[in-house]
Amino acid sequence: MPDLSSFPIAARWPAQHPDKLQLYSFPTPNGVKVSIMLEESGLPYEAHTINIGANETWTPEFLSLNPNGKIPAILDPDGPGGKPIGLFESGAILIYLAEKTGRFLPQDPAARYQTIEWVMWQMAGLGPMFGQLGFFHKFAGAAYEDKRPRERYATESARLIRVLEDRLAGREWIMGADYTIADIACLGWVRNLVGFYGAGELVAYDELKNVPAWLERGLARPAVERGLNIPPRP
Repeated sequence: MPDLSSFPIAARWPAQHPDKLQLYSFPTPNGVKVSIMLEESGLPYEAHTINIGANETWTPEFLSLNPNGKIPAILDPDGPGGKPIGLFESGAILIYLAEKTGRFLPQDPAARYQTIEWVMWQMAGLGPMFGQLGFFHKFAGAAYEDKRPRERYATESARLIRVLEDRLAGREWIMGADYTIADIACLGWVRNLVGFYGAGELVAYDELKNVPAWLERGLARPAVERGLNIPPRP
């Protein structure tokens, strides 16, 4: 049986099944990337709810695994060489899980790097911009008298979603016929933009054709439907 005692996070959130991959997360657009990937791949795992509303990511135990204090993070008892490994940053975790399972990342070198570039595009642009737009439109930023920040992020989010719209022209998924970690990285963010954030009108979402059809295909996948609610909210 794997020994996780050297990881402080395992003391605060004990593993009932220490032989399984441990997921520490919350069902946000970043968090569900990993739960969707785990559900899609069928890799055995155990999910732990990290209550971001109670600032649990800033506890010493969580920071011992992710010094950046953000979800998601994982602890894999069967890492490289059979040794436990902890990882943070959702994009890095997606690549790790894809390589571990041999799924959702093309074997062809060129297609592999192109898939990774779309994951990086989501990490560097789509996620941060949509998140800022959500803050200034739905949350505390909505009370700001100066509306220029919201307009800035709305303009950039509209541009980015049209990059995705153009990419999906004539394609079922971001990489074409094959569903990959690039799709997994983006699905939760687009869903949040038009759903939870209620910002579809700000980016003229109704004018798009390819993105809504792609989102509908993605949300219809049983593993995506399950992953969007893992781990459960407190």
